[in-house]
Amino acid sequence: MGWDPVGELTAEDRKLFGGRWEERLWLNVPGPFYTGETDTCWTGRLHAPDNVLYAAACESVEYVFRQPRDAREVRNVVAAAKEEVFGEYACDGDLWWTPQAVRQWWAERARVAEHLVGAQTEWRGRDRFEDDALIGVLDFQAYLAGPLAADLRAYLFRLEEGRYPEAGERLPELD
Repeated sequence: MGWDPVGELTAEDRKLFGGRWEERLWLNVPGPFYTGETDTCWTGRLHAPDNVLYAAACESVEYVFRQPRDAREVRNVVAAAKEEVFGEYACDGDLWWTPQAVRQWWAERARVAEHLVGAQTEWRGRDRFEDDALIGVLDFQAYLAGPLAADLRAYLFRLEEGRYPEAGERLPELD
């Protein structure tokens, strides 16, 4: 898994990613891509439903709930960034996330889970946008309870070793 998702970006793509770490929404999953104070136009999931979700309490502020897993998903996140009128998507998370910060985010995942429970209640059966957001919430809940831990361990390896692990390599612990 030596793939670098940011390496998929062209010079033109990179111009779309003007978000600032200081403005990062706490719900963003650790990784190279994240969002700050985005618009409220409900466009992120139209382009990147496997990666972008809306924060319930923030009236549809977008955030990255799953880092892109392949070139197609990177392209989808690029498309979401292109539609975001405030330019608050960012792709420099690798410069800011530290192993300690990733572990801290993971230690506070109950806060994320609590937010998702509230989002489920808020969006259940309101209209088609909220129905799509609810699908995303359910996806994020399953991801948080399942494969996210392994993905974050691989990301920790990347931060510590400068590359993603090869099959069979020992991964750092999250706790």
